[in-house]
Amino acid sequence: MAQPTSPIAADWPSLISRFSCPDWFRDAKFGVWSHWGPQAVPGQGDWYARFMYMEDQPEYRYHCRTYGHPSKVGYKDIIEKWTASKLDTEELIGFYADNGAKYFMGMLSHCDNFDLFNSKHHPWNSVNRGPKRDILGEYAKASRNAGLRFGFSEHLTWSYGWFNTNKGADSTGPYAGVPYDGNDPANASLYFEPHDDTEAAYPQNPSPFFVENWKARMIDAIDQFQPDMFYTDGGIFEQAGLDVMAHFYNQAADGVYTYKNVPGRRPGFDKYLGQYQAGAGIEDLEHGVLGSIIDEPWQTDTSSGPWFWNPSSKYKTPAEIIHMLADIVSKNGNLLLNYTQRPDGSLDDETHWTVEQVGKWLNTCGEAIYGTRPWRVFGEGPTQIGEGEMGLQQKISFGAEDFRYTQRDNVVYAISLGRPSGGKPWVAKSLSGESIADVTLLGYNDKVEWSLQPDGLHVQPPSPLPGDLAWPLRIEFA
Repeated sequence: MAQPTSPIAADWPSLISRFSCPDWFRDAKFGVWSHWGPQAVPGQGDWYARFMYMEDQPEYRYHCRTYGHPSKVGYKDIIEKWTASKLDTEELIGFYADNGAKYFMGMLSHCDNFDLFNSKHHPWNSVNRGPKRDILGEYAKASRNAGLRFGFSEHLTWSYGWFNTNKGADSTGPYAGVPYDGNDPANASLYFEPHDDTEAAYPQNPSPFFVENWKARMIDAIDQFQPDMFYTDGGIFEQAGLDVMAHFYNQAADGVYTYKNVPGRRPGFDKYLGQYQAGAGIEDLEHGVLGSIIDEPWQTDTSSGPWFWNPSSKYKTPAEIIHMLADIVSKNGNLLLNYTQRPDGSLDDETHWTVEQVGKWLNTCGEAIYGTRPWRVFGEGPTQIGEGEMGLQQKISFGAEDFRYTQRDNVVYAISLGRPSGGKPWVAKSLSGESIADVTLLGYNDKVEWSLQPDGLHVQPPSPLPGDLAWPLRIEFA
């Protein structure tokens, strides 16, 4: 986005007319996210702050049996158990930068109404409570020290109803009728004033205080950290959301605001998640991809494991991450990946290894990813990721017939997502009829045997075949 000559107005026509995706985002392709906070403490995965107050949920049972009944021990007490004792932000973000990340995202606040920075407008924040550290501020400094673009996400818009399960009480059992701790007026600054909305969605009738406080907290974080990116977990929160978007763009000449068109991308989803109009920023899809190339860049956000720590959860393999990245980039997208952190802020051994394996591939084969643009087709082969949000939650296994294409100038990269067997060649059918000067394999120093035949480009894989994640063929046109 060029430096505005006049302030951008807080309305859709102005925002859309003034936004143009900056080259840094188009070129970056891969960012890392720290989707992390107090909800990691119990080790039960995502949405703990909501489910611990719902007696039909396993998180409620876990909470009662581990910490005590939520009338006595509530989420406010979980916050105090979050110490971030092993979080070294410089080391962590430097590690991500060394292993392929080009931008880094922290989290301003999740749906639990807890800010991860020194908020001027909310006492429940990470400087006053829990770790007593400005997590977002540390992330901003470490990101810039590592040469990465920096941004943060907000999920607070959901909070008004999502977190209001704290006002309930058990219907049966020894604590039947005993109010949860969210009913105590002394805790209202965290748990909100009494109201009836408990929807896991944007509020449709929030209090004026919630709207103004939400807006003040967003603007406070923007002013403190001057982010390059701002991610909102849904659409735009009515006029307050437009005000925040305009404020962000007016301080970030080449900033990128990502937001979601959930009803349009998630069939059957009927809950309210704000306004959506394309063109004022970058569309983001949670756990999902697009099915084809579009002109404007977009972004997938997903996680290597659960959004919040759960030691029993299955993780994505390095191969799954690289295959996903290649598919996304081939369609003009970026990948924002959360590497799941332990409650103390560290990475477990499997995640540490995964970061290194992804980084090893990107450091060798990143020429086929960074700074590229889509080719005339995004790919070929029988295996496709389901289009729309949540499609990445399905298990996908790619084979040697699956290719994803990217290009730069006079070079096309055919990224093979599978290893041929039985001495068979790779056959890139989409290259049939092209005039090709040379073919090389990234990560392999010797020449490869290739020929252009009527059914496509044939390339004989070397033996042994280097690497085990994906194999980018570099094709130089004549």
